[in-house]
Amino acid sequence: MSSVWFALGLTVFAGMATGIGSAIAFLAKRTNYRFLSIATGFSAGVMLYVSFVEIFYKGVDSLVKSHGDPLGHWMNVLSFFGGMALIGLIDALIPHAENPHEIHSEYERAPLSNPNAPIPSIEHQHDDCKNVAHRHHNTKLMRMGLFTALAIAIHNFPEGLATFLAALHDPALGIPIAVAIALHNIPEGISVSVPIFYATGNRKKAFAYSLLSGLAEPAGAVVAYIALRLLVGDGSTAIPPQVMGVLFGGVAGIMVYISLDELLPTSRAYGKGHDSLFGLVGGMAVMSISLLLMR
Repeated sequence: MSSVWFALGLTVFAGMATGIGSAIAFLAKRTNYRFLSIATGFSAGVMLYVSFVEIFYKGVDSLVKSHGDPLGHWMNVLSFFGGMALIGLIDALIPHAENPHEIHSEYERAPLSNPNAPIPSIEHQHDDCKNVAHRHHNTKLMRMGLFTALAIAIHNFPEGLATFLAALHDPALGIPIAVAIALHNIPEGISVSVPIFYATGNRKKAFAYSLLSGLAEPAGAVVAYIALRLLVGDGSTAIPPQVMGVLFGGVAGIMVYISLDELLPTSRAYGKGHDSLFGLVGGMAVMSISLLLMR
């Protein structure tokens, strides 16, 4: 049972990093874009390397042992692309205005840290803030803010599942994945604060909603774990190896999708020159050394 609590703790740590991003948005006078670029690229490097080198093959091992060769390999590949399809479907169902990975300008974020800063005019705002700002005093602001937070929470659900399952199966593997997800959530928290602030006009609510959106990750982990115990549990805290194999294939797909669709474009948008590449290679290097030291 201690391994379950450890995995849940790592997932909470990763999810709550959105609060760090929000704090940066509200407290920092200027944002260090280069740091965000390198950190996000680093997160992508960790996720890509660990997905293809470690998690994908853990799925192969479990499924081949349970179902033989070649069926085990086919099941793992299907699980991998199934994970990508799942996160891709969630991405498609989240309206653009609630996508937490959009980049907002310094001018748009200025009112968050400085109450005296002017609210950007419609033509100066990011597309996903225009309609929100236009209805700034509308009675539906609270409902809009809650919907935004809900959409972001749904987007974070699979990330919590990935962190939790990796940590549950191998705590040493779960730690770097949790750090990578946390780094990914810092710029996400910054971006999340902007549309929620313009939706509610309240800094405290914007911070609270962006912080709570990170709780979707441990919530996703808990829901998935309870569902797995009820559906395929064998009376112990362990998940059957054949089920873990399918889940590992899916987790690898989810992490690869997040890296390619969210992290690398975000890193490129924040950085200059080769900042994104430096972070990517650095993440892969650190992950590879960590895996070698854990053997």
